[in-house]
Amino acid sequence: MTGSEARTGKFLSAQWRRLVMLSYEIDPAILRPLVPRGVELDTWSGRHVVSVVGFQFLDTRVLGVPVPFHRDFDEINLRFYVRRRADDGWRRGVVFVKEIVPRWALATVARAVYGEKYVARPMRHRIGLRDDRETPDGVVEYSWRDAGDWHHVRATTEGSAQPLVEGSQEEFITEHYWGYAAQRGGGSVEYRVEHPSWRVWQARDPALECDVEQVYGRQFVESLAAEPVSAFIADGSPVTVRRGTRL
Repeated sequence: MTGSEARTGKFLSAQWRRLVMLSYEIDPAILRPLVPRGVELDTWSGRHVVSVVGFQFLDTRVLGVPVPFHRDFDEINLRFYVRRRADDGWRRGVVFVKEIVPRWALATVARAVYGEKYVARPMRHRIGLRDDRETPDGVVEYSWRDAGDWHHVRATTEGSAQPLVEGSQEEFITEHYWGYAAQRGGGSVEYRVEHPSWRVWQARDPALECDVEQVYGRQFVESLAAEPVSAFIADGSPVTVRRGTRL
């Protein structure tokens, strides 16, 4: 193993499943102050978007070891899309505005290792299954409690799951395989997220029921109060998160 491979070895493995992904168009001026050093905003067909994503984190292992009482949990995040020119070409990635998980220890480790904006909140989910198989059918909803109120993101599957279409907005949203996080004192961290291409269900009745100003800040109220420009549910897969490197 080379020195570079050792630095970017596997940090975390898990299953990401039943991903509700609602995306909203946003003024890039709102995002620019949040862009980490070394990357630039990415667009789909000239549009800047943010996504609210709720999903299940299952069979989680850190450095190959399952952590007691922290293997299966939910996450809800707000993210936007960036890219960076590297020696191997463009690397398309995401930046998280906030990531919500149910346990304090999870949030603490993620903040310490990657500098990500994790917080711990009480959470719950409601997921309809067909024939007890690992495929969503019906409503998929994730909820979290913040400052005394429950907030919800949900959608309902429409039709059957389909492979991603090249050039589609669903492909753009799901196939950013790098994460970037600004660091205290300047600079940023880059890390790779590996997973196969997902199948997606189109969604009906997408909803974000949330006090946006309370949870994410006043600057996101207008965008997240609008109708989403895309809404779908992804089946998910095993994932690997690599160690980060500082840019």
